[in-house]
Amino acid sequence: MSVRVRFAPSPTGSLHIGGARTALFNWLFARRHQGTFILRIDDTDLDRSSEESYRSILRSLEWLGLNWDEGPYLESERLELYRRAAEKLLVEDKAYLCYCTPEELAERRREAQAKGLAPMYDRRCRYLTPDERSRLEAEGRRPTIRLAVPDTGTTVVSDVIRGEVAFDNATIDDFIIVKSNSMPTYNFATVIDDHEMGITHVIRAEEHLSNTPKQILVFQALGYELPVFAHVPMILAPDRSKLSKRHGATSVEEYREAGYLPEAIINYLALLGWSPEGEEEIVPLETIISQFSLEKVSKNAAIYDTKKLTWMNGHYLREGDLDRITRMALPFLQARGLVADPLPDKNYPYVRAVVEAVRDRVKTLAEVADAASYFFTEVTEYEEKGVRKFFARPEVVDLLQQAKERLQELEAFTMETTEKTYRDLAAELDIPAGQLIHPTRLAVSGRTMGPGLFEILELLGKERVITRLEQAIAWIRENIKGADGESN
Repeated sequence: MSVRVRFAPSPTGSLHIGGARTALFNWLFARRHQGTFILRIDDTDLDRSSEESYRSILRSLEWLGLNWDEGPYLESERLELYRRAAEKLLVEDKAYLCYCTPEELAERRREAQAKGLAPMYDRRCRYLTPDERSRLEAEGRRPTIRLAVPDTGTTVVSDVIRGEVAFDNATIDDFIIVKSNSMPTYNFATVIDDHEMGITHVIRAEEHLSNTPKQILVFQALGYELPVFAHVPMILAPDRSKLSKRHGATSVEEYREAGYLPEAIINYLALLGWSPEGEEEIVPLETIISQFSLEKVSKNAAIYDTKKLTWMNGHYLREGDLDRITRMALPFLQARGLVADPLPDKNYPYVRAVVEAVRDRVKTLAEVADAASYFFTEVTEYEEKGVRKFFARPEVVDLLQQAKERLQELEAFTMETTEKTYRDLAAELDIPAGQLIHPTRLAVSGRTMGPGLFEILELLGKERVITRLEQAIAWIRENIKGADGESN
């Protein structure tokens, strides 16, 4: 059997992180078995579906690298298929027209609840006579179509992950399969599409488990062969509540805009409910594909940990191809006004070198832009804690002055020559090198943390370093009491 799976989102918003995990598991299963991954868009809810959401979903899947083999198919373009299937069920008395209005249905639900009964449809239209139907149609009522559900027996869902789950047919409504506007409902259209597309495995979120007995009843009514079902566990927030905006970003696009890498998100999502061999958490995609199986997917809810995702992202930032990371960082640098858009080719080597210098100490592309800012703009302020710790020392002006003079004498301004200059000066003054290094770092970057000082000096270049040292010396003299024997 050739594996055929599908991801069928509704275009009613951005691709949620849970939907991305579902798409990933389908994609992994298809790749593991040399099968086909199909993208289908469930856009039959005309009021809530939008073109922008549709485009957003496609962008997110493409960015994640979840390339589809067929599609995207739009259910709104397949309405004739659903019409024919519904007509077949009506002819065979497996479905019926329902003329009850929304107001009548709401009133009956209230009455049932008041009596302590389950608010189910009372099936009053199931056995209408032709005359009764004609009278209701003459009133201008637009009917829905309901499936005639057996009122006895059970419907069993055989699930790869959850085993057999039985549902009492007496608890299942004669549910609507075609709405009064002639649009199919989700539980109807998805069955027909799964059959027509030859879907062999339906892999989706646990929240759809309650829909599955209804869909099985449609499969059976139409005489279709059932696919294999696998309902993957829910994704919960760290407090075990439903993942929502209050827990941070929830859509793929939000993570992209925050500077996360697709490979980090893929690695992290793969581990939400599935476990590879061994204890490693950084797992190459090729390994994930080769080891992925539905049997290794847990029944238990997966806990979404943004801190772990961010840690993973930092790893991929450090280890990724430098040119690729630089290209991905460019929009973040440009958004901050740090580099030109478009970037002139002659400036690329410098930007690349800066990204290489800062990427070991950041976790996202947005942090790359923040960490790199002083390489592209002038230092206009100094970290307060650094000022207290390094600029407030009475000897600091003299030390920075001597360091500046030694650096001015250098012809070759490299990491090696600047480090030797500082080490030699510290030895001459019989002080720890840190007493020179820390205030210099603050002077040239405005910060106390960052890449190695001598890497910073080489990247900034002699002229900018000297200018910034002079600027810092002047600032200290003006703002720090007792500096250089003066007060402000």
